Amino acid sequence: MKDSILRTKAIDFAADIVNFYEDFLLLKKDNTIAKQLLRSATSIGANLNEATFGNSKADFISKMHIALKECSESLYWLELLKRVNYKIENIDKLISDCNEIKALLISSINTAKKSN
Repeated sequence: MKDSILRTKAIDFAADIVNFYEDFLLLKKDNTIAKQLLRSATSIGANLNEATFGNSKADFISKMHIALKECSESLYWLELLKRVNYKIENIDKLISDCNEIKALLISSINTAKKSN
């Protein structure tokens, strides 16, 4: 699969979340939310890969929608972590990155729906 801006941002985001999760464990706080974030954030790129190798345009769009749902879920968990005030240094950057990926996913889905 050739690299795209969206794919690169998704895998970078997933890597940042994996590193965040490892650091979060050191806080010795309940990690239920962080585990949910880890699952949803790493699923974005996985679904992008599946979309690329889909059987049809409809399959591609479906997988992209799943990636968008996972991205929206990741954003929810990040915002919740910020609200509970665990004093996570890079939380605003992670939220910004997630919002950027969300915008790219929406744009990609809309483009795919319009193309013949």
